[in-house]
Amino acid sequence: ALALTVDLFPPGPARGRALGVWGAVSGAGGAAGVLLGGILTQAWGWPWIFHAVALGTVLVLLAVAALVPRGGGRAAGRFDVPGTVTVTLALTCLVWALTSARGAGWTDPGVLGALLAALVLFAAFVAVERRRPDALVPPRLFATGRVAGGNLLMALLGSVWIALFFFLPLYQQQVLGMSALATGAGQLPFAAANMLGALAAPRLARRAGGTVTLTAALLCEAAGLLWLSRVDSGGSYAVDVLGPIVLAGLGLGVAFVRLTALCVDGVPGPDAGLAGGLVNTTRQIGGVIGLACLATLAGSVTARVSGHASAPEALTAGYRAAFAVSAAILAVTALLAPFLTRPGRRTSRADDAGTPAPTSHPPHGPGATVPPRRCQDPDRAPAA
Repeated sequence: ALALTVDLFPPGPARGRALGVWGAVSGAGGAAGVLLGGILTQAWGWPWIFHAVALGTVLVLLAVAALVPRGGGRAAGRFDVPGTVTVTLALTCLVWALTSARGAGWTDPGVLGALLAALVLFAAFVAVERRRPDALVPPRLFATGRVAGGNLLMALLGSVWIALFFFLPLYQQQVLGMSALATGAGQLPFAAANMLGALAAPRLARRAGGTVTLTAALLCEAAGLLWLSRVDSGGSYAVDVLGPIVLAGLGLGVAFVRLTALCVDGVPGPDAGLAGGLVNTTRQIGGVIGLACLATLAGSVTARVSGHASAPEALTAGYRAAFAVSAAILAVTALLAPFLTRPGRRTSRADDAGTPAPTSHPPHGPGATVPPRRCQDPDRAPAA
């Protein structure tokens, strides 16, 4: 969906608005999934969650066939089977090692072997992509605009994002004793804040500048997660959950849209859809790895505390540790943002700034020159 959005909307104000709407819908969809999951679980049992996903997938495929315009003028290419196989196996080995380390230990031969295999497979993936004419992830893409830095920041954001959706419902159900339906409904304030932040992101970037907006949003989400790291085993939803998720939702909505815009900024038209697909994949991969690490951390803390504390207190200690580390990751991401979002040599300085992107047409008249831009922040619109 993101690749289609980037491909259909050229750089400029229209793309900024489209990304804002896309981010809002994505956040609302995530929370709606939690709510729908609670309804299905309480009404017919958890297997119906998977039945609903299958039905929804069929409906989406039908909608795509009926509503999405066909692309034209695309060069024929081959599917990168070697690259797909190597990167899939590498990620599988890495995630298996991270999730198995809690029970088997980091020095277990199986864990060490899986980590080594992941390293070798990632190296093989890089070697394959350098030689493939139709690479799954062309190396040239990372030398364009701010693709490399933006994807690194998105991976860090994704590592916290997925974990938040994982640990928060567990705390609500296993510690606070909320039902599946009440837990799903409890995500609605988060969804509303997320949508509000996503819709406001383009306007905030035009007024305050892209880098300032992104850094502030990451710190806002970090503050919400740091607040969540103080949850209590005898707490309540209103006191321990509501305020932090609203704060985290606002920050997440703004940061998500800004990072997505950065990752496609300055990318040539033929690679725009690829850049959009890459940033979405990066977020998901970061989420898988981050969740595996944080779940291992939370489980280890819970196991250590369970010997001298009740079950709710032990679980809460694990969730606290996961939220605290998540806040630290976001703080580091905010510190890295100003350095990794500096404009590259092919960055479109007008993207999301409310002005059209520069074209390749020469200036009027022989010997005419284009006056230099005076805006110091490449993501901030020039003053009227």
